[in-house]
Amino acid sequence: MSQALEVLQNTFGYPAFRGHQEKVIQGLIDGESSLVLMPTGGGKSMCYQIPSIVRSGVGIVFSPLIALMQDQVDALNQVGVSAAFWNSTSSMEEVKRIESLALAGELDLLYIAPERLNSDYFNSFLNRIEISLFAV
Repeated sequence: MSQALEVLQNTFGYPAFRGHQEKVIQGLIDGESSLVLMPTGGGKSMCYQIPSIVRSGVGIVFSPLIALMQDQVDALNQVGVSAAFWNSTSSMEEVKRIESLALAGELDLLYIAPERLNSDYFNSFLNRIEISLFAV
């Protein structure tokens, strides 16, 4: 059984991939780039979450929706995936905790507000961590 399928079944509780998920996920695990268009509820999140869990480093997910970030992180943490978000609501204490987790290799996914890319501090952080993939 592939690592991706094990994560799908053991972490998320789904018996099998849907549609093109397996091909997309395997391509990302293998280091390929991908543009994925799926309808709402089509399983897009799994396409970047699973490779971020399987690969070493942190999966960086850019999202302008703060509420969605919080929902995704809460759901991932509930199933044992180390995930966090960094946006305008994050305190400096929380940012330092995120940095420590990422630098220690203990963070699988980090949801980022796009405006963070304008921050020298954030870009310095990106240069200090191992990144498994970028998702937008």
